[in-house]
Amino acid sequence: MMKTDTALIYDEEMTKYKLLWIDPACKIEVPERLTVSHEALVKNGLADRCVSVPVREATDADILLVHSEEYLEAVKKTPNMTLEDLKEFTMQYGDVYFHPNIYHCAKLAAGASLQLVDSVMTGKVRNGMALVRPPGHHSMRSAANGFCVFNNVAIAARYAKQKHGAERVLIVDWDIHHGQGVQYCFEDDPSVLYFSWHRYEHQKFWPQLRESDYDSVGKEKGAGFNINVPWNKVGMKNSDYLSIFFHVLLPVAYEFCPDLVLVCAGFDSAIGDPEGEMCATPDIFAHLTHLLMKLAGGKLCAVLEGGYNLTSLPQSVCQTVQTLLGDPAPRPTNLDGPCESALESLHCVRSAHRRYWSCLRHAAVLPSSEISTKRIKLAEKEDEEKTENGEEEKQVEEKVWPEPPKRTPPQIHTAVVLPDDVTCPDRCKRFRSDEESNPETVNKLRENLLKSTDDSSDLTVLSGLITLAQKMEQNEICNGLALVRDVSMAMMCLIQHAVTSPSSRVLVVCVGETVVPSLVTDDGKTLLVQFTSKSKEEQTSKYNVTVCLKKGCSDLSGFTQAVLSLLLPLGYEYDPSLVVLVRMADSGLCDSMWQQLIGLLQGLAQGRTLVLMQDTEKACVGVTASSLHGDAAPSVGKLHAPLPEDVEVMERLRNTLQVDWKLLQTTAPETGRGDEH
Repeated sequence: MMKTDTALIYDEEMTKYKLLWIDPACKIEVPERLTVSHEALVKNGLADRCVSVPVREATDADILLVHSEEYLEAVKKTPNMTLEDLKEFTMQYGDVYFHPNIYHCAKLAAGASLQLVDSVMTGKVRNGMALVRPPGHHSMRSAANGFCVFNNVAIAARYAKQKHGAERVLIVDWDIHHGQGVQYCFEDDPSVLYFSWHRYEHQKFWPQLRESDYDSVGKEKGAGFNINVPWNKVGMKNSDYLSIFFHVLLPVAYEFCPDLVLVCAGFDSAIGDPEGEMCATPDIFAHLTHLLMKLAGGKLCAVLEGGYNLTSLPQSVCQTVQTLLGDPAPRPTNLDGPCESALESLHCVRSAHRRYWSCLRHAAVLPSSEISTKRIKLAEKEDEEKTENGEEEKQVEEKVWPEPPKRTPPQIHTAVVLPDDVTCPDRCKRFRSDEESNPETVNKLRENLLKSTDDSSDLTVLSGLITLAQKMEQNEICNGLALVRDVSMAMMCLIQHAVTSPSSRVLVVCVGETVVPSLVTDDGKTLLVQFTSKSKEEQTSKYNVTVCLKKGCSDLSGFTQAVLSLLLPLGYEYDPSLVVLVRMADSGLCDSMWQQLIGLLQGLAQGRTLVLMQDTEKACVGVTASSLHGDAAPSVGKLHAPLPEDVEVMERLRNTLQVDWKLLQTTAPETGRGDEH
């Protein structure tokens, strides 16, 4: 990856304030949060690969984009206050503290966020992260709150609209607390889509606001543009986080079509954090980041919010930045399907937003008896009484988790197998089948698959393809592209190779009308997903899935919906070691969606994607190679409602397959495996 792709903004000055008195609620917000995060980026060689952008102080005009003049003037006085004055000033607000240097640091935190927006929106970098302190998403128009003084991301969103003409801004808040300050700022604004998941526990968890629940969807023109996902139990895992992305955030985000993505990157939602008490491992942030990078032409700005475990915080920051830099994401871990509580919240959110978003119009309505996310239990009152009576609160069990795996990109990023008359694209290495093919492989192919042909050039190319796949699985090459005379034959060879290789698990994704012969067995070595308009007999194997869309791959809305809500959940749960993406000559897929598909699939198998195309598709070589190399896919534009027939097909498929593939679930089963969190 080029060094100039990703900005990193950090200034040690933001560590120079701390709590000056005893306050149990605030003691976890320490300067070390910033230093350990930056030190980890330096130690792992990630800081050097980023473009360092200097910090600037936000101006009064910047701050007044979100905050009131009275509040700004009040905060301006804090540098000259005595300790007693600071204590008294702090008492006006909730769960926050002030320090003589905090006004300066808060201006730097907001200014750093704006520097990042400037760098991304002007194209100096593709994306970036700002390591800032104090955080921002709880602060409101006229109030500090929850360690936050100025609302960094809200200011950045208004600034991007005002200075850079961004028409639509997506804010994704994966911090474990609800960013109520951001919600209040934009709840009537349809140009800003705010998504937040947060620990809620039926309004028992801070900030204990009724308007943090799933049915707070925004007001007036902003109705539908505020999405709250309440976590009503602790212990949420990687599967729970991904389920919300696949079945709520990504479909809505693609329909919204943002010009810029801002992330309230709070890592108190990671394992080991005393605030979150969740079980999602740091590597999940690589995947969340990867999925968001496909939006807005890759324009993504991550701004640090919470994160109080000084081990999982720096690990999560590194996972996020390494993905922004373009390194392949690690294999997803611990994906066993969402828990019942997460499914209940998912069901509620989808139901609350089905009237606002065409991609959710088919979502199941809530049953007449309200499910648990809305239930106020008597037990809650008992819990409150116990706390008030001074009974000891339960000790949080200390979590242990393995360090995220090292992510070492192969020396060769993209290898291409092309006819001699096709120019090798920039940054790619030509892989010559005649030099790389293995004689033993050639003989096996002749015996097992190609008895009827004497075409030695076909044998050489197909043998070379298998060698290329092996080199990808051995991490010598990241991904590849091959133009072949017969894509069906090439695909069959690769499937046959997978069956004989002990460690292979191959996801085959086929787009186009040509009927693919059913070579998939039930041993799990391969999972075949085909997108076509040709109807097929009923689903018979969980490893052979045909998505039959009325207009095939040419209808963007239906195809996008199928990719996000069917293909990605299947792919992530299957966890392949290699992805083979097959484009038939009659696919009808436009370039922008083709690039999106390649980009999304590269979150799997550590980015090992082998693309097969018919040799007549020479015009697609450039955009395909560009996407394999990690260039941002162009936006597909605002999407209309999928065709009703397509929705029906997808729902029928999902209902059939979810028995075997838990990440396809969108409602809690009446009886099931229960809730293990």
